[in-house]
Amino acid sequence: MDDTPHILVVDDDTRLRELLRKFLSENGFRVTTSADAADARRMLRSLEFDLVVLDVMMPGESGFELTSGLREFSEVPILLLTAMGEPEDRIDGLERGADDYLSKPFEPRELLARVRSILRRAAPRREGGEILLGEHHYDPGRQQLHGPDGPVRLTGAEARLLQVLAANPGHPISREVLQEQSKLGGTVRAVDVQVTRLRRKIEPDPKVPRYLQTIRGQGYVLWPD
Repeated sequence: MDDTPHILVVDDDTRLRELLRKFLSENGFRVTTSADAADARRMLRSLEFDLVVLDVMMPGESGFELTSGLREFSEVPILLLTAMGEPEDRIDGLERGADDYLSKPFEPRELLARVRSILRRAAPRREGGEILLGEHHYDPGRQQLHGPDGPVRLTGAEARLLQVLAANPGHPISREVLQEQSKLGGTVRAVDVQVTRLRRKIEPDPKVPRYLQTIRGQGYVLWPD
């Protein structure tokens, strides 16, 4: 099978779309293009992609709206491209589930650096799709955590929380989103409790976490090896 990362470029600007296709192809990626959100949705439901490079300001469904929609069924990494450079716009895109944000006009080398950085963060996995956490490894497919002494027992809540975090490595997730996607009852305090329990199982020193970190003002993030 071809292990070359497959990128979907979505932009209604024909000239820019073709320039991006050519540039990324010349730098070693497989590239497919779409001119609008509707076509992108069709492709994402039928093909496997490693990254979506997505223009924000498109006629019809915007890149922001498409990002929100994709997060309902896909964790594919998303890099937003837009002429809207205000902090509020960047925050909006990230809160909708984008992995990074690049303002137009941009240097091609910066685009390439960001693409490679996102792909590194999104694929800290060893053969079999397992995520490495020091002496531990997590199998998202089986929702199983293994340590140096064998399988590590997870409660249902811990397993659901780790599954959500592992699907978004390197991407901070708010406590509210974690609570909702992990189906934790009560208040967002329940997330803090489960994070503390998970840290005891995966961290060499739970008081100084290396893998499951707190990002002030944003939530929690999983940083695999």
